[in-house]
Amino acid sequence: MKGLRKIIYPFAPDQSGAAAVFYELGGMIIICDAGGCAGNICGFDEPRWFRQKSAIFSAGLRDMDAILGRDDLMIEKIRAASEKLYASFVAIIGTPVPATIATDYHAIRRMGEKRIGLPVVTVDTNGALLYDNGIEKAYLALLDRFAEDTSETDVIPGSVGVLGATPLDTDSLDAFAKIRKSLLDDGTSLVVCYGEGVSGQANSDAEDYAGLNAFRYAGRMEKNIVTAPAGLKAARLLKERFGTPYEYADPMIDEVWQGIKTQLGDDDLCGKKILIIHQQIRANAIRERIREEIGKDKTDETQIKVATWFKPIRECREAGDLHIREEDEFIALFEQDFDIVIADRTFQKAARAFDGFWVELPHFAVSGDFGEETVVAPRFYGE
Repeated sequence: MKGLRKIIYPFAPDQSGAAAVFYELGGMIIICDAGGCAGNICGFDEPRWFRQKSAIFSAGLRDMDAILGRDDLMIEKIRAASEKLYASFVAIIGTPVPATIATDYHAIRRMGEKRIGLPVVTVDTNGALLYDNGIEKAYLALLDRFAEDTSETDVIPGSVGVLGATPLDTDSLDAFAKIRKSLLDDGTSLVVCYGEGVSGQANSDAEDYAGLNAFRYAGRMEKNIVTAPAGLKAARLLKERFGTPYEYADPMIDEVWQGIKTQLGDDDLCGKKILIIHQQIRANAIRERIREEIGKDKTDETQIKVATWFKPIRECREAGDLHIREEDEFIALFEQDFDIVIADRTFQKAARAFDGFWVELPHFAVSGDFGEETVVAPRFYGE
């Protein structure tokens, strides 16, 4: 049956991905729901919730509000709340409720900006898609609303913009700081992580391009780095509009690989059949590190396959790579007799036929858990 899950837990949905992008930007984040979706975001899908404040609200829609489409009541509640706290914009994120009644997000945006007096960004997520779709839509909505026109003379030499870096993909509460350090150590003059707040910046120059300013001045970046497939459409948009080139990379791969190496110990990878499961860019970076480890002259002896449940990138895929959609398809995958699997531990229950060595590779969007840093209730409750 399509979409049936009996073993693998549900992944973070698209509204959670959108909220992850807005989280640090200093706006009012309105989850257009009756309360359940907002609770799921704060309780399970947002690891920063207990460490860093953000103005996340539920629209508190009642049955008749949804049935009759009383958008004016929601806008009035947002206006009243905006008078009691400082917010630079309002983000309204969709859930299954507005998707079911075909809410007109363009009308909400126009009405909201007129009555509230703040910029309004709407994201038409529906709760039926995965988190990467929400991240993708949030990036595009922010760039559409805030990105300013620039010229070639505005481009900052040595600057790099980073797209796709949220805790859902990077599996770290300090991902922005780690990415910045990695790129600055490589000689980059300015690192701008789209979605990072001003509080995380180490100097005033970086502060000028943090928060919403990252999106306002997106055209000034000399290059963009896509760290997860969710950032690809935004990178393509910036290339089309401003001519900004982009490339795929995982600036945190040194740390990730060290964790994998610690678990592997002295295990010889040469000649092994290896499966890596994560989002495409991180999985590809791990595959390249394995090839470096065994040496180019021995790569033909080792089979390394990448599988992902999330957005695949055509130009990053190799022959044999898989895009998994169903649980039954995932279970059948392990009939191929792999020697080593590198994946989130929650998948282990469904890998019934696997009797090799499992290397834990946390993926927060899958399990709500990324090891010692975890500060929210994980979806994984034991073996």
